[in-house]
Amino acid sequence: MEKLIAWVEIPTADFERAVKFYNSVFKMELPICGDENEKMAFFKTGEGAIVHSPYAKPSENGVIVSFNVPDSIEETISRIEQGNGKVIIPKTKIEAEGKGYFAVCTDSENNRIGLYE
Repeated sequence: MEKLIAWVEIPTADFERAVKFYNSVFKMELPICGDENEKMAFFKTGEGAIVHSPYAKPSENGVIVSFNVPDSIEETISRIEQGNGKVIIPKTKIEAEGKGYFAVCTDSENNRIGLYE
């Protein structure tokens, strides 16, 4: 089966702040392209990008994109809080057997993001 999600764009109000946030939280360097009007910082996995354009507006009530964490939810939440993100739902066990844990936070732009471990 092909992956269900083809592409995700996470909107930004402050592009540089958002790129710094995601680089720090997920321990990666996002490649950047674009100009002053429209910019993208791409996830190296090919699943999406951080986006800055007149048509992309961050929202705390928009779609939730969930990420596999690079280490643990606790360590990832610590980096989120250091980057001025906030925890909305703390680490919570998923009730289905063997499905792990999740948390929901906001990023530096006030978009909700999910964490999965």
